[in-house]
Amino acid sequence: MSDSRCRSLSLEPEESGCLLGNIYIGKVKNIVKNINAAFIDLGGGKTGYYSLSENREHRFTSPLAAAGAQEGRVLKQGDEIIVQVSRDAVKTKDPVLSSNLNFTGKYSVVTLGKTQIGFSAKITDPVWKEEVKEYLLALKEETGRNGFGVIVRTNAKETTKEVIGGEVLALKQRMDELLAKAENRTCFTLLEGAEPSFILSLRDTYAGSLQSVITDDKICYEEMRRYLDKNQKADLEKLQFYQDPLLPLIKLYKLEAALEEALERRVWLKSGGYLVIEPTEALTVVDVNTGKYSGKKNAEDTILKINLEAAAETARQLCLRNLSGIIIVDFIDMAREEHKQQLLTALEEELKKDPVKTVLVDMTKLGLVEITRKKVRKPLHEVYGRGVKPNGVPN
Repeated sequence: MSDSRCRSLSLEPEESGCLLGNIYIGKVKNIVKNINAAFIDLGGGKTGYYSLSENREHRFTSPLAAAGAQEGRVLKQGDEIIVQVSRDAVKTKDPVLSSNLNFTGKYSVVTLGKTQIGFSAKITDPVWKEEVKEYLLALKEETGRNGFGVIVRTNAKETTKEVIGGEVLALKQRMDELLAKAENRTCFTLLEGAEPSFILSLRDTYAGSLQSVITDDKICYEEMRRYLDKNQKADLEKLQFYQDPLLPLIKLYKLEAALEEALERRVWLKSGGYLVIEPTEALTVVDVNTGKYSGKKNAEDTILKINLEAAAETARQLCLRNLSGIIIVDFIDMAREEHKQQLLTALEEELKKDPVKTVLVDMTKLGLVEITRKKVRKPLHEVYGRGVKPNGVPN
């Protein structure tokens, strides 16, 4: 981050944590033909939404059913299939399930169901991509199995193709072991649980950008030490266990204040302007206001200055609050086209810092800026279980 302010917060309820990434043996509860979907019982009162159009190849646990699936057998009520939670539950919506399983590492993702080799959109070097693609294609042929694909992650650009290939083989082995285990497990078994969010944060941090890792929780410390020692030895020395009973980390880094800020409706800018952030069922609206700004520049320069500051803060708030889906930003109206372009360029650069796929779509004729951010986890205000009052104070 460009300053010392908190950019991301992740909360996991102790009682019913995030299911994202978990792999289960589920049972088809019912088929809903008019939406071309099924609802899968995961056990323990958990149900997931399973799109039949997006999951054309179902992964049955029974060898007999699997053989039937190869002959075009249609999914029916009571079938037991292997599914992964690809999107966490949001408000009243069930978690989204997929039979296209993903096994994610720091540099790559091994996919079951999608066999192509793809690359992160942030990797733009065509020569490098072609070299790595040829290497991975040869690696797939050597394994004697082409029923899996590979997605090369952004972090891979900072390492060698041999390191990427080594990780792909390790992930493929993990996939093969899981599929073999599934044949001998009963329905509703959790075949693989996702790592906790603090481990995923280590894995997904851009290579070279990790400066230090500090925790005062002994269990978290031991789990992170285990993970770093196995997967990121170069970062192991950055891990610190903090001990000071008089000043816990939550106070030292003002995390309580950061959480309160992330739940407020109004966010003040240094210039005196402010944002009003309104999450709704369909989309999130961000309204930019001049507020208390008292600059002495002319009106056009004043508006540009506030809008540029608002662009950086909007990008930070989307990540901090984990807002996703469609985001509409109503910047202060600008007359000059070069100022509009300057704003869009600055906003796009800020959005690139987000580890979650975030796309600046365009500015409409009414001057509204459209952004999309991939829905993966619940927004912070839902996880915390607190709404926001009109005055900005969480209730």
